[in-house]
Amino acid sequence: MTLANFVRYHGMSLFDFYGGRGGNRFFRGLMVEAEILEPFQWDHPEHVKRIPALLNLNSRRWLKFLIDYLENSTQPHDDDEHRMLVMFYYTFYRAEPVKLGFKDIEEGIQAILTCPQFKDEIVDILKYNEEHLDFVDKKHEFPFTCPLDIHCMYSMDQILAAFGYWNGDKAPTFREGVKYFESEQIDIFFITLNKSDKDFSPSTLYEDYAINERLFHWQTQSSVSENTKTAQRYIQHRSTGNRIALFVREYKESEKFTSPFVFLGEADYVSHEGNKPMSIVWRLREELPPQMVWVANKCIV
Repeated sequence: MTLANFVRYHGMSLFDFYGGRGGNRFFRGLMVEAEILEPFQWDHPEHVKRIPALLNLNSRRWLKFLIDYLENSTQPHDDDEHRMLVMFYYTFYRAEPVKLGFKDIEEGIQAILTCPQFKDEIVDILKYNEEHLDFVDKKHEFPFTCPLDIHCMYSMDQILAAFGYWNGDKAPTFREGVKYFESEQIDIFFITLNKSDKDFSPSTLYEDYAINERLFHWQTQSSVSENTKTAQRYIQHRSTGNRIALFVREYKESEKFTSPFVFLGEADYVSHEGNKPMSIVWRLREELPPQMVWVANKCIV
């Protein structure tokens, strides 16, 4: 009786399984109910509600590190792996350690793992993800610490942690679609392709779509005009050494859960038109993954 065997036998995905019971389903908890596993004590059952945030993890590099860390207590070897632990912490928590009564990131993570059964289930999920990867990812070489891989999926929380914006000391409130990291000289864009009036105000229903596998049409925030500092940073980014990175998802929600973003890598300015908002065409340095072309290209009739 394993998680992988159970979902395979019943023709379910992990999203099907963990989406039941209002997002509060736990495989080993069900085994206890079925009397095939001994009851166990658990100090933090609320962590079950964060399991859906694990289901989209599909970076080979991150999965391998987390599995080694959880199974073998393998410690981080470099800055990227240290940052991966911070990303793992913010997969379960929405505030910095001190606000939650932890002295640091490591203590917060250990609180997640105090229940051996829950730790084992996390490992099962990560191994399942690793065994069912159906695409080729690519490590992106930033000139600073940021362990994100091209065409992999990440939640906004995980992305903010990857860039160090959320860290062991702070996790500032963030609800914008763009973020500029001045010290790293990079703008990151969070793009939802199919927007609804329910989730977005009329001023944020921007026209964002792929023109083809390389070109991407994106609209700025409604306050941005051609002569603003922000617009000029976009337009002149190559000459000033600034970088542009795109994170894209189809819908705000899918499979009953908040959708992750696909990291498309960096992009370069091609052209623009209009004001407030400006429409900018970017050229992706890596082609769109095949599964996203039809989703992102709204020009197809």
